[in-house]
Amino acid sequence: MVGRLFGGRASVPNLVIAQRVIDKMAAAAASYLEDETGEAMVGVVVPNPHSGVATVYVLETIAPDASAIRHQHTFQQGDERQDEMLYWWRENWRVYRATLSPDKPLDYKWNVPLHHIGDWHKQPGFMIQPSGGDLMTALEWLGAPENKLDFMLAPILTLGHPPSTDSNGMGHAYLLIPSGDAQMRVDWWYIDLKTRGFLPITPTVYPDASLPALPAPPWHLADEKRFDLECRRLRDHGLFLSLTLWDADSAPPLEVCLLVAHAAWEHLLLVVTPHDYPAHPPRARIAPFIPMDGDDDLYAVFEQAWAQSQPLDPAPETWDADRWLVDYVGALAAAHGLAFTPAAAVEIVTDAPAPPGQAALDALTTAPAVSATPPSGERTSLPSEAAPPGEAAPQPQKDERDV
Repeated sequence: MVGRLFGGRASVPNLVIAQRVIDKMAAAAASYLEDETGEAMVGVVVPNPHSGVATVYVLETIAPDASAIRHQHTFQQGDERQDEMLYWWRENWRVYRATLSPDKPLDYKWNVPLHHIGDWHKQPGFMIQPSGGDLMTALEWLGAPENKLDFMLAPILTLGHPPSTDSNGMGHAYLLIPSGDAQMRVDWWYIDLKTRGFLPITPTVYPDASLPALPAPPWHLADEKRFDLECRRLRDHGLFLSLTLWDADSAPPLEVCLLVAHAAWEHLLLVVTPHDYPAHPPRARIAPFIPMDGDDDLYAVFEQAWAQSQPLDPAPETWDADRWLVDYVGALAAAHGLAFTPAAAVEIVTDAPAPPGQAALDALTTAPAVSATPPSGERTSLPSEAAPPGEAAPQPQKDERDV
């Protein structure tokens, strides 16, 4: 299976690995010494029009959540959190790309899409080559209709190799990393739709400072328990929520925004939380109510609301982990004459007259928070939007899905 070719001479791209990727691989392997483990890898492909040989840059990894299956000879990953993390990075990468200028070619080379480019996994003993199961998984992944790449990387990590004077694997298709009294070895493998078999590919490790950095996980992914509790407390007050990633301040990284609605309101609240909330405080904007139903594109609703919104003052100057969004929204509701149902009074009354706007929200209140994502399909330009009087509104961030 390794090196099996189907017509023509096989070629592989150049391969550059960020040091942080190697560090994360080593840390994950050390945490699961007896079982297989692994992570998804994220990076970019930078073409070279002069040589015709592209370079693949591996910038980050995404660890699986607790649902991953790890045994001595088995590892399975692929969960919603990994998808959400990839989406977070893609959205921020798109904002970064918009800042690049052709006048600075060294930076402009990064004006390419961010991809899931493969998975690494640890194998038992000295099994440095991909297995037959790995080949079948790779071919299935490459043939998936939603996959826009025609290749993937499948590095294999093994432990317990004796110390060597092999110059850290320099010039070979593997890396050797000190691990206690022995060495960790990472063999790098490449497969594409032409070869349909694994080929060795030689890696070069770059210092982190030499490559673009992706932002830390946003608070709703870094602390899912807090996010779930924040949403539940808001929902307990009869509020509908929709989450949208948005460039609210024209500075990276993106903000995690909540569209907040109530059946009795004639307005919408747009609660803007920084990516590291609750370390920094939220702020809010208010917009006219927009009728919604269960089939609406909630990203488009948020975009429309943002274009019509006004900032609410004063925004909190400080915040800490003991304060909650429900308290902030309650204070805003009181200050602006918005109904705020006490949590203890929230109940379903089927024979009571529906308050204004209730029909528009009935179909939207079945989950703790609805994630609003832009429609798929690449966009090459960002539309302008109307700014509230006296304030320049940031540009909306459109999706550029590559999957």
